[in-house]
Amino acid sequence: MARTTERSQRGGHSGVSIEDVAAAAGVSTATVSRAVRGLPRVSPATRKKILQVAENLGYVASSSASGLATGRTKTIGVLAPFVSRWFFSKAIEGADRELHARNYNLSLFNLGGHGSNRERLFSKTMVYKQIDALLVLCMALTHEELEHLQKIDIPLVVVGGHVEECAYIGIDDYAAASTAVRHLIDLGHRDIALLHGDDETDLNFDVPRVRILAFKDVMTAAGLPTRSEWDEWGDFTVRSGQAAFRRLWSKPGAKPTAIFCASDEMAMGVIFEASRLGVRVPEDLSVVGIDNHDFAEAVGLTTVGQRPDEQAELATKMLLDELDGQVGAVQSAVAPHELIVRRTTAPPQS
Repeated sequence: MARTTERSQRGGHSGVSIEDVAAAAGVSTATVSRAVRGLPRVSPATRKKILQVAENLGYVASSSASGLATGRTKTIGVLAPFVSRWFFSKAIEGADRELHARNYNLSLFNLGGHGSNRERLFSKTMVYKQIDALLVLCMALTHEELEHLQKIDIPLVVVGGHVEECAYIGIDDYAAASTAVRHLIDLGHRDIALLHGDDETDLNFDVPRVRILAFKDVMTAAGLPTRSEWDEWGDFTVRSGQAAFRRLWSKPGAKPTAIFCASDEMAMGVIFEASRLGVRVPEDLSVVGIDNHDFAEAVGLTTVGQRPDEQAELATKMLLDELDGQVGAVQSAVAPHELIVRRTTAPPQS
């Protein structure tokens, strides 16, 4: 008798799970998942056998009526820790652009800035029914989460940061941050503050750490000190940039002549708050960021630009090509970045 488990929710027949089909067909659950969902890397004979076993047991791979014939949902999942911040909204825009062109749908999984619902999301929602592939934005995945995804063998790629065991697409964050800091040093700045990212979440992506490391390495290589009292943090938002500048400028002692901000939104917060406090940019303080945010040009912000929409568009294309049978289509790639000099940086006043 077929076992009744939570995993049987993936099928249309109560009590029949993917494990039951795998056991009856003498194959792995991943092979069953590929076969019933029309994915590549299953021989015609094996696929035919699995589909026959699944039919005999009353197992259906997807609860979506439109996908019953092929097992495909024609839907790609996008997992994002936030949707309101610039990087994530631009990446979602790029993914949707490619999906629309290929007649696929987008299913957004928004963690809302924290990971409290991650366990349920990975163990139930995505695994059971909803998506053919997954695009992850700026998040690390735990071994348990990867195991859940590997069980159903869906194509997976991460955008916006290196993740162990996964293909990923993004800029070289170390090189991008190094470029920004060297720009300040090349202008003649020696007293440079750091405003780094430090999300108080359990999203665990490594972009903030890498950008901090680049700042310290470039400063050390130039023979310049990194002063702890000039080390500030924010959560990649304008508001946190404002708060960081208030803390920095209220401290006694010497003031920096420049500040490297790990994101444009924090850099804009610094600029807004500096203006409010009568600190002139760039005469009194040069400011550089990373991203080339939509508002960066209007603000005149010097930045190291990237295109998260193009990164996500490329990642989505890889996922869809893999689903179409192009084995190896999903692979890591380094996206370009460029220094864009505007009016927020200048040589320090003597």
